Parts: sequence; C-alpha cells; structure tokens
Amino acid sequence: MWFDSWSDILRVIAVGVAAYAALIVSLRVSGKRTLAQLNAFDFIVTVALGSTLATILLSSDVSFWEGAAALLLLVILQIVVAFVTSRSGGARKAVTAEPSVLLRDGRMDHSSLKRNRVSPADVTQAVRQTGQGDLAAIAAVILESNGRISVIPKSSLGDGSALGDLAISATRSRGR
Repeated sequence: MWFDSWSDILRVIAVGVAAYAALIVSLRVSGKRTLAQLNAFDFIVTVALGSTLATILLSSDVSFWEGAAALLLLVILQIVVAFVTSRSGGARKAVTAEPSVLLRDGRMDHSSLKRNRVSPADVTQAVRQTGQGDLAAIAAVILESNGRISVIPKSSLGDGSALGDLAISATRSRGR
C-alpha cells in the first residue's frame, strides 16, 4: 500500500515528465483559448485535461502514447468547438449559456435569480465587492456565461453598448 516498487516510481517520473511536456506543447500550439475558461465548456475541457494527465501519471494500464493521444484529442476538440462557436451563433448558443441580468436599475429580477439559482445575497455581495453600497446606484448585475458576476454601476454604464442585447439601455438607467 505504501510502496510497491522502485520501477513503479520511476515509471511515474518518466511518463510524468513526458506527459507534462506533451501537454505543454499541445497547449502552446493550440493557443490561449484552450485554458481561457470563457464558459462552462472551456472549464470542462480544462478539468478533463487535468484528469487525463493524472490518469497518464498514475495508471500503468495507460501507455504514454495512449495518454498523449487523449490529451491531443481534447485539445483538437477544443480548437474545433472554439472555431465553430466563434463563427456560428447557433453553435455558440448550443455550447455556452447566455448571460442573465440579475439586477436591473437597482431592482432584483427575482425570476432570473430563481431560474439561475442565485440568491439575492449573492448579488448584494457582488455589489459590495465593487465598493458600492447602494443598489440604486447599480445599472445592472449580470451572471456571465462563465458563471462570474459582473456589476455595472450607473456611473460606468455609458451608452450601454457592452451589454449588447441584455435590454439595459443607458437612457433608461439614467432616467431613474
């Protein structure tokens, strides 16, 4: 249980170094997007890469080349999905969640909170973390597609163009 053999330890070291190098080369070739975690799909790929690396290291049933092929497959699939979703709105909607407005013009959107399983306390915490103390001073709180919460104070709303089609307009927010 504590120790089987030196050959097992040497295998982990040798395969570990080679698998780590293969992962680094794959990530460098694939570009920054592979580990960017822009959405839930990107996060899943990151976890899968880590799990695959661990399996290569610890399972003597998986050869180095099988593991390297698995790492390469995950990276290639990530590249393909990123390519397709960057060019097709339908594919993007199938793979990533849409951002959701949780607070609009200082008022909680309780149906959006419920639908996204977010509590009002989560929203107020996010607002406080930006240094704001008044919900009325907030134009929008948005649950992004990657799970992060963005807080847009009315003073920073500008023309609202960064909010896209989230139905928050600068004039509507300033008018209240």
